[in-house]
Amino acid sequence: MLMSLSFAGALMLVLIVLLLLFFRRKGAGVQLSPAVQFEEKLQLLSQARDNGELAEQDFTLAAAELKTQYLQQQQNQQRVSGSPTAWVLGTSVLVLLGTVWLYSLTGHFTALQNWQTAQQLLPEYGERALLNKGEPLTEEEINLFALALRTKISKEGDDAVAWFVIGRIWLSKGMLDDAIEAFEKALALTPNRINVLISYSQALLVAAGDEHLAKAARSLSNVLQQDPDNTDALSMLAMVAEERGDKEQAQQAWQLLLPKLETSDPRYALVQQKLGLMPAEEQNFETPVSGRQVNIELTISPELAEKYKTGTLFVFAKAVDGPPLPLAVQKLPVFSGTQTITLSEAQAMQQGWTLANADRIQISARLSLSGQVLNDENGPQVQSDELSFDEAALRLSLSLQP
Repeated sequence: MLMSLSFAGALMLVLIVLLLLFFRRKGAGVQLSPAVQFEEKLQLLSQARDNGELAEQDFTLAAAELKTQYLQQQQNQQRVSGSPTAWVLGTSVLVLLGTVWLYSLTGHFTALQNWQTAQQLLPEYGERALLNKGEPLTEEEINLFALALRTKISKEGDDAVAWFVIGRIWLSKGMLDDAIEAFEKALALTPNRINVLISYSQALLVAAGDEHLAKAARSLSNVLQQDPDNTDALSMLAMVAEERGDKEQAQQAWQLLLPKLETSDPRYALVQQKLGLMPAEEQNFETPVSGRQVNIELTISPELAEKYKTGTLFVFAKAVDGPPLPLAVQKLPVFSGTQTITLSEAQAMQQGWTLANADRIQISARLSLSGQVLNDENGPQVQSDELSFDEAALRLSLSLQP
């Protein structure tokens, strides 16, 4: 930002210097012209006098008149020479104003103001974001908070807490690669911090891919070595095993998780279903639910089911007002026909960002060949109208057609 302003200022100075040189040279040329004319005319008068063509008295009168004309031209030239200087000064002011206008128009001036604001309000943002003091941060304040943290790191050096918070911010905005990088920087400084390992595993699980899933499994194993009863780690380890096709390890993880959950926990019914303790058809709209729940009757056309038979179906909920990270996600094999799919607080992608955190939502269903819910915007999808949680359980129908 400062470099851009310096460049604009330098460009303005160069323009002013060029204008001054141009008019100085032009003015010098205009000043020489009357003198040359005066000498030439005086020589002609002298020749006429010497040749007897002009009397001495007439020569004297003509020379005096010529001198008067020359002096008048000199005065006029001085008045004219002042106007380019005034014009240059006026132009300089316009260039300066134009430079400031362009600087603000391109957003650099606003960005500089935002940076200063972020620096001043960093302590307040930290209290509101991390200690839940005061109102939750708005989307703009979250961006300013991240900017202030990056500035703090650049000034004071790497800080594990700062990188962790930045990672959480990027994850909430769906910037998976940036979030993973931030968590890795935090772990390089504090390798065994459970909250960092959990968040890192969440980002890797959302990003999917064999390499990411392998890293997530190692990270979760580290957590369970320190805290064998950590329900978040057990839950994600089961999901990692399912993603990798290891059904036996997934079942073991679900079995370890179930007795550690309260029956009121939104994950309890889901784990029962995973273990076959509750038939899937019993998970319908009429069944009492714990927490918020959305039941989607989804229809996929045979044509799309055939085209995406090796792909993945994502059904997810997003907040109408809030970060783009889904509140809940179901990742399923592609089917043909109609099925009922349930989204609940148990399918949150990030701890603390569930269906309970948004009163207005939209439901989307998307077919993907990449296997990533956030990074594949090209697959066919359908989106619901805005929904409000006037009651704990909602129901709607969606259809995916070519």
